[in-house]
Order: sequence, then C-alpha cells, then structure tokens
Amino acid sequence: MTTPSRVLLLLFTLVAPFVAPLARAATPAPRQMENLGRGVVALKSEQKKIFISWRFLGTDPDALAFNLYRISGAAAPEKLNAAPISGATHFIDTNFDPAVAHTYFVRPILAAAEQPPGARFTVAANAPIRPYLSIPLQTPTGYSPNDVSVGDLDGDGEYEIIVHQTGRARDNSQAGVTDEPILQAYKLTSATGDTAGGARLLWTINLGKNIRDGAHYTQFIVYDLDGDDRAEVVCKTADGTIDGLGKVIGDAAADYRTKGDALVPSRDKTGSRTTPDGKRVASRAGYVLDGPEFLTVFDGLTGRALATTNYLPARGDINDWGDAYGNRVDRFLACVAYLDGVHPSVVMCRGYYTRTTLVAWDWRDGKLTQRWFFDSDKYGPADRTNPYRGQGNHNLSVADVDGDGRDEIIYGAMCINSDGTPRYSTQLGHGDALHVSDLDPARPGLEVFDIHENPKHPHGIEFRDANTGAMIWSKPGGTENSPDIGRGLAIDLDPRHPGCEMWGAGGPLIRGLYDVKGRKISDKNPSSCNFAVWWDGDLLRELLNGNTVSKWDWLTETTNPLFVATDCISNNSTKSTPALSADILGDWREEVILRTTDNQELRIFSTTIPTEHRLYTLMHDPQYRLAIAWQNVAYNQPPHPGFFLGAGMKPAPRPNITLVGAKR
Repeated sequence: MTTPSRVLLLLFTLVAPFVAPLARAATPAPRQMENLGRGVVALKSEQKKIFISWRFLGTDPDALAFNLYRISGAAAPEKLNAAPISGATHFIDTNFDPAVAHTYFVRPILAAAEQPPGARFTVAANAPIRPYLSIPLQTPTGYSPNDVSVGDLDGDGEYEIIVHQTGRARDNSQAGVTDEPILQAYKLTSATGDTAGGARLLWTINLGKNIRDGAHYTQFIVYDLDGDDRAEVVCKTADGTIDGLGKVIGDAAADYRTKGDALVPSRDKTGSRTTPDGKRVASRAGYVLDGPEFLTVFDGLTGRALATTNYLPARGDINDWGDAYGNRVDRFLACVAYLDGVHPSVVMCRGYYTRTTLVAWDWRDGKLTQRWFFDSDKYGPADRTNPYRGQGNHNLSVADVDGDGRDEIIYGAMCINSDGTPRYSTQLGHGDALHVSDLDPARPGLEVFDIHENPKHPHGIEFRDANTGAMIWSKPGGTENSPDIGRGLAIDLDPRHPGCEMWGAGGPLIRGLYDVKGRKISDKNPSSCNFAVWWDGDLLRELLNGNTVSKWDWLTETTNPLFVATDCISNNSTKSTPALSADILGDWREEVILRTTDNQELRIFSTTIPTEHRLYTLMHDPQYRLAIAWQNVAYNQPPHPGFFLGAGMKPAPRPNITLVGAKR
C-alpha cells in the first residue's frame, strides 16, 4: 500500500470510533415511512380452524388493543373476541360454517373507543386447507418467476408484488445470448375486492435485448422514494426497454449484443490472443459492451417511465474493471438508504472485484438528481494497494452504524458514509454472504458477520464492529484444497447463548457453530446456511432452505423440518433462495414466497402457529424495510432488523418514523 493510502486508511480507522458518540447526542429527525394498513390474513389450517393475524404498527401506542369481526355470508358483522385483544395479534376461529364465505377485519381500540376498521380478508366458501395465498401469473413462454420485491404501488396501505421473470439467463463469466429481462407487477385481489389471494396483473416492463439477464445484471429497486405514498420502481435500462405503457426508451432497433469476436483495447496482460494492432480478441458472444446505458424511474402503479438519465459511471474501457471480455464491468448492486436521515435515496453500484463505484440518486418532485458519486479510484491508485478496490461482495447491507439517523452502506469488507465518503476498509476483500444487525446485544451498536470466499483466507469468517470495522474475532478458511467459503449465516437459534450464532460452509477450519464471542459451541453445522425466517411462535429464527422451514435442535444438534411447501421450488440453483421472504402480511413473523414447479403461480406462505409475542411489523423497522428492498440484489441474503430479535431480547425499540399519506 502506498504511503498516502496508509495515511488515509489510518485516518478513517482512528476517526470512526469517535463519530458515533457525537452523533448520538442529538435526536435524529424521524424517517419518512410507508403508511401500512393492518395486513389482515386468514388461512384455513384445519377443517374447523381459521388462523387470522394482522399488523401491529410501529406507530401504534402500546395500549392499543383490537376487536376482530367476521361477516359470514350476508350476515351482519359479528365480534369474535370476548375481551379486547391486547397481546399477540392473531386469533383462531373454530366456530364457523365451512360452506359459507367468511370475511374478517379488525378495529383498533384506544381509550375504550373503537377506531375505523381496516381492510378485509375473505375466506371463500368450502375453501381448501392450505397455508398460502395463490398468485396466478402470466409467465411468458420459456420464462420462470425469480426474485420478487414488494411495495405499496397504489397507496392503499397493502403490498403489491413485483416479480422478475427470467428466461435464458447467464452469469457474467458465461458467454451466450440471454433472454430479455421482464418485470411484472401484481395486485392481490379477490372477486369481492378484499385481499384474499388471486391477483391482477398491473403492468409488464421488458428491459430489452440490451440488458443482459442474470443475477448480477438486473437489480431492481421498489420503494416510495418521493413520499407520495406510492412506491416507484428503479433499475438500469437501455435502448429498446419497453415501459408498462408500451413506450420504448431510446432506439428500439438498436442491438449491441456481441455476435462473435469483439475487439477490446488490450490492457489486460493475461490475454494471449491479440490482433496486429494490439487489440485483444474476446471471442464471447452475447455480451453487451457498447451502446448507451440508462437509469430509469418507473411509476409503480402503471409501469410508465417517469424519468431516464445516463447510468453512472459509464462502462468506459472495460479493461479498467479487471478483464477484457465484460465480466467485472457489469457487476451491479443496488439499495435504498436514508442518506439525509429523513428521505430515501436510491444507490446504484457498479463493480466490486476491482474498481468500485456507488452513485446516490434522489427522486423528488418529479426530478431525478445525483446526490453523490463514490469512486474507489479517487482514494488511491488503480491497483491492489488501494484499500477501497476489490472489497465488495455479491451483496450489500444498509444500516445506521453510528446512530446519527443517517444510513451507511456496508459494501462487503468496507463501509461508505451517508455523504459518499469512505468510512473504513478492512481490506479483507470479496465475499459471498453478509449479515448486519445487533448480533451481539451485549455490545453497543451493530455488528457485521462477513465471509471471504478464498478457501485459504486467514479470516474466512469474521465478526466485526459495524461502526469502526474493528475485528472482534475471525476463523481461518482452510487449506489450498479446501472448498470456497460460499455461504454463511448469523441468526439466533440456540437460547442458551446470548445473541446470534454464526457458521459458514467451506473449509474444515471453520466448521462448527460459533457464539458472538467466537467460541465454538458445536462441532456440527446446521443442515443449511442459505436463508432464515421467523416462523414458529418463539423468538428464535428458523432455517429456510429451498422449500423447507427447519428448526435447529440445540440439544441433539440436529436440524428438523417444521414445514415443507409442496409443489414449490426455490430459485438460484444451490443458493436455494425464496422469491422473497419478508413480513408482508399478518403479525411480525415472516412470509415466504415461492414459485410453483410449473412456473405459473407464486405462493405466499404464512405461518399458522400461535405465538405469545406481540411485536410491531418488521417493515416499520427502517433497517429491515431497507433489507427487503435490497433482498433481490445478486446473491440474495436474509433481512435483519436494526435491533436484536431473539431469545432474551429487550423490548423492540420504538422506530423513529413518520408515516406518509393519509391516515388509515
């Protein structure tokens, strides 16, 4: 590392620990947050049992209670609870006629006075026993539903579903033409207009032939960016993108896909084939290495393109990103962050193996403006001595690491401040999995659990302070013949040990389950470390792998299935990730969205297990809500709240938020 780079890194390392105490002295302004309804969901768990649950909001007073009402057929509403429901926000209805349709809704009670009712949910007459809502899809021929995001597209307080339909896709390292990426939005509906399963297609956006399809190319962000109570959709576009109203962006006839050998300026000395004029031959068809690149904001309700600007940074000379055929230049990530502490901004990122860039954009009053531009090469030379090159993962996280109310971006092994300046770099390099939360509630602030792919990495899995980057503990990867460390998970699954437990999949030296102090508490790994979900009634988190929810038995050190989603399949090959897992309906526990094996349907699975715990919806925790926005990005990771949620937890801190839109 050059002397200036060492001085810069030392400066950030020394200053960062002193930033948080100063920032916490003032009370941050409340964040602008979507105004959710009650999210009532009713599922028939047995022939004579309907499990109904609903949201407790982050702005609800602690004293709020509920009355639950049922409308059976054409009868008048009937209150089901004998006393106001002041505990967990669910109810089991065992006294109903299965041959009649039943509609459920809740009315909050405050100071002994009933408040207006929320949205309704209808269970059809003779409804089958099933723990999910069905979303019939209009899947294009040859496509399958992949990643999903959610947003309130129409301002009614309930979530719509946005799905990435993918056909023939490619990893960046693989040559070949891909199909055109397609985004679709669906509204949950029923024949009566109540939220009861079924769906209506709102729009289709075709990103066109000049956007390559694959996990690292198409990062789509769904969020209410301008505070109008309706979410927008933001993603990279190009010539030939067709918006939800059928309007083409740019040149509809343009086709920049390489058809065969493409001549690329040779700065990559590893290349062996060159032309007489010194240009390297990249014999890889299907890449998009030329033509304009755009960033577009779409209206969430109609899919109409609202604003389009140039994507920054432009690809430029693709050799500058680390190879000569278009792999590293097109590694994209994206997220939403509250960079001013009040309003959300969208951050579009390019590069993480070498040069790394993040560009923050604001969507305000119908205008798209650039807030800041981080470029690793501004902070050092374009080589490995630059502490901010090559530190990114296949994913990222967003959190307020210093408590000043503004978000930082944890970009793999480094952290970027809310103003676009670097906060720190651990210089530990690239990895495939990342977890940020209050993983150790005994320590002040947040922690990061990160893995590093290199099997010989001296810190194959590492646990660090999210604010300063200071390492708390680590374990070495393995030997030269060890497998890559490709997975890692941090969740609370053993109540005997405070905080979260952590483990990775890879070399023999990291095998085992570790507590927050880095002590090995089991020589065995749980059966998977792909995803996690709060599913049953306790505060521990369950394992989500493929179509199965499982529980770790800490006494027998075995993994036991709790629930299997039959006829459903996960996404992204061995990563076995859901289309989405998030708290989008009912009480604080999470739903799991999976596609059916015929690719013609999404199913939203929701737990029907009672719980004694009442927590506000996780979607009103700012860090968790932002995690749902970035969950679809590249290698999907499970969301975490900004507080410790697990066995022995303190009461969840009241979120510092203000709701947009009309009262509901």
